[in-house]
Amino acid sequence: MSATPPERGRCGVSRRGLLAGGAAVLAAGVVGTPVLAGWRGQSSTGTVLASRIPLPEPFGWPLTIPPVLAPVRSSANADHFELVQQVSRAELVPGWRSEVWTYGGSFPGPTIRSRRGRQVLVTHRNELPVPVAVHLHGGVTPPEHDGYPTDLILPDEPWEDRGPGHHDGDVTVGTRVYEYPNDQRAATLWYHDHRMDFTAPAVWKGLAGLHLVTDDEESSLDLPDGDRDIPLVIVDRTFDARGQLFYPSLDPTLTHTPGVTPPYEGGVLGDVILVNGRSWPRHEVDTALYRLRILNASNARRYQLRFEVEGGTDLPIVQIGSDQGLLPAPIMHDHLTLASAERFDVLVDFRDLTVGSRVRVVNDLGDGQTRLVMRFDVTGSTRDDRSVPDTLSPSFERLREADATTVRSMVFRSQSIGDQHGWVTNGEPFSPDVTQAHIPLGSTEIWELTADLHHPVHLHLAHFQVLGRGTGGPGAFDHGWKDTIDLRPAERARILARFDGYRGRYVFHCHNLEHEDMMMMANFDVI
Repeated sequence: MSATPPERGRCGVSRRGLLAGGAAVLAAGVVGTPVLAGWRGQSSTGTVLASRIPLPEPFGWPLTIPPVLAPVRSSANADHFELVQQVSRAELVPGWRSEVWTYGGSFPGPTIRSRRGRQVLVTHRNELPVPVAVHLHGGVTPPEHDGYPTDLILPDEPWEDRGPGHHDGDVTVGTRVYEYPNDQRAATLWYHDHRMDFTAPAVWKGLAGLHLVTDDEESSLDLPDGDRDIPLVIVDRTFDARGQLFYPSLDPTLTHTPGVTPPYEGGVLGDVILVNGRSWPRHEVDTALYRLRILNASNARRYQLRFEVEGGTDLPIVQIGSDQGLLPAPIMHDHLTLASAERFDVLVDFRDLTVGSRVRVVNDLGDGQTRLVMRFDVTGSTRDDRSVPDTLSPSFERLREADATTVRSMVFRSQSIGDQHGWVTNGEPFSPDVTQAHIPLGSTEIWELTADLHHPVHLHLAHFQVLGRGTGGPGAFDHGWKDTIDLRPAERARILARFDGYRGRYVFHCHNLEHEDMMMMANFDVI
């Protein structure tokens, strides 16, 4: 069913009025206090929101692994899944039961495992009190199934009677089927809510989960699997005095006025680190090689992770994959830096440690307990003769700068919008009615991205390779195929993106979710 509601306002200013708003760039101090939070002043753009409960001691309970969703039926070429979006309760911090919004009752949502060439169809039923939209982040997906911000699933009960909450989009009531062709490389993807103006609080409440794609190339490698292939979904959250998730929404019902209260417009940073939905957990491992699929699903927080052996030296980190799958060959790191929405597929080797060893995952961009993420406890001795492959992806394709047909400039910055603070792309706040680029299907383009502060920039549909930052080449964590780039303050980066797959309307945006909700998003049309 489609619906066309009145054009809704933002803090008393209509979207059309916002497009004619002022263009004065705000000083950093207007965005939040401080805007750049963290020890070095360079860790994250945002402001820490403090919890009202006593924080637990780290490493007090075991890590959990998100459940794997089983298909409700399968055919020769497709697997069909069903998910109910519902209010649930979860113990995110020991001793406290928090209300959460979930896919299928778990925080994070269940993992969907799929194989290249087999279509995936996911039926979502909305039993939440607000509209939702589902985006498969990193998916090569037709536009009608990409989770465009106004293509909503309304609750079953009459939504219009409870205030405005959607724009003129492809709107259904109750359920929607998302179809994913799965014609793409093996990769660690994830799915999350993508409703216009309210993505940040919806993800904060729990609407995120993993979608893992595999293919023959990945399967041919002798990589750790089973219990030694561990997904780690890292988020930061804050809790009120009753142990409930605390978020500074202007409208706690998430139905009318979007945005957050001052001074959190730059991004909301929690003071509790959750991994797979548990605060500062521990996980038992053997003296073996492990594969870790690390997702930063935080709204705004960046992480710099090290594997610190208690009483010893740090373990090396072997990167085997980025946002969009396997690298051509492994890359060795002593730490990983992840912005919101980035994924890193890594190998960590516990074989030289003795039983009883403890390895803390440390976040060097955190303060206090946010410097800690989780701990691995070596509890079993075993023999593991696996070696790290010298070559990971013989079929890896490197894009050529000479093939680019267009160079586009995209500037991401803080800007006043009417009399409100906002975040804009090329001076324009997001509107479903405005398109910033018309791109021929199959073309390759260079995009030059410029930031005022931290902006993890994500392109829907199109995957890209990083050409360089500033006057240099790619950064240490820019290798491989990407869909999100960690754009740093006062930095210009150049990416080479290929727009193949499907024609239609898509968006690109900052994945600091407070920035996205406050209009740092734009349309492009593949024609």
